[in-house]
Formats: sequence, C-alpha cells, structure tokens
Amino acid sequence: MKLARAIHFDESDQRVFASPARTGEWCISGGFEFSNWTEADLSGKARQAFANGWLGLETGGRVTFVAVTAVEPSEVETLTGLLAQHFVTYYGAPSPEAARPVAAEEIAQMTDLCEDHAPNTLLTVARELTEAGVREAFRVIEVQDAGLDQFAIHGDVEG
Repeated sequence: MKLARAIHFDESDQRVFASPARTGEWCISGGFEFSNWTEADLSGKARQAFANGWLGLETGGRVTFVAVTAVEPSEVETLTGLLAQHFVTYYGAPSPEAARPVAAEEIAQMTDLCEDHAPNTLLTVARELTEAGVREAFRVIEVQDAGLDQFAIHGDVEG
C-alpha cells in the first residue's frame, strides 16, 4: 500500500501557506476543505492553499509537493483516526466514530492515487472553482534514474 508524504525543496511553503505541513508528514488532497468556497474566499494564503496545497494529516497544514512512499496498514489506521478527529474538531462531525468512514474514504482515495506510482514519485495538485464545485487535477513527476557516473568523481588518485 502506498501513500504520500510532504516534501520540501526550499522554504517557500513556510511563506505561502498560513499553516505549512511538516516535512515527512502523511498527506492527502484535502479538497473537502474548499467544498463551500466561493471566489470571495480566494485571497492571500487561503488562495494558495486552495490552488495547490496538499493537506498534512498530522498538522492540518498545507504543502506543495508530496512524494509517494510505502505505508503500513497500522499507519493507515492511525491516520484514519487522526482525520476523523479533524472532522470533529474543524467540521462539526458528531464523533470520531461517525466521521471514521468518511476519513477512511478520503485516505483510500489517496492510496488509490499513489498505488501505481514508484516510490519517490512526486505529485502536485491544482484546483479550480467551477459551477459544479471544486475541480482537482493531479500532476505526476516521475522519479529520474541517476547513473553513478553523474555523482562519482573520475580521476587518478595517484596522479
């Protein structure tokens, strides 16, 4: 089973998101946060989170890039509980037990998205508001094989 973790190449996420995700935390799309948004909601850092932010499951923060990696079923269970609690805390779900099936479905959608990709494949998300609601599109950045000669220094130690 595969899921995605937050990855940072620089510190830009620290500046563009109101609450950045922590490097290495498990992430999902989190598009549900924007289900009732209108153009009026899209300004500043909120616009950036809407436009291309993945949701960190531990912090609730956002990140621009995620990397596909293996996840253990026990971790998925824990993450499902975290997301269910998030739904109670921030969206008014009556209890973690009531929110758990929805949380499990959100995580299952992300594992489905990740399943056919090699480990370390990068993913980005782009969202737009349409008359039908929020439309999400995903971009895949494949892992590039690097040959040893790209990193090794060739030469004569003696000379």
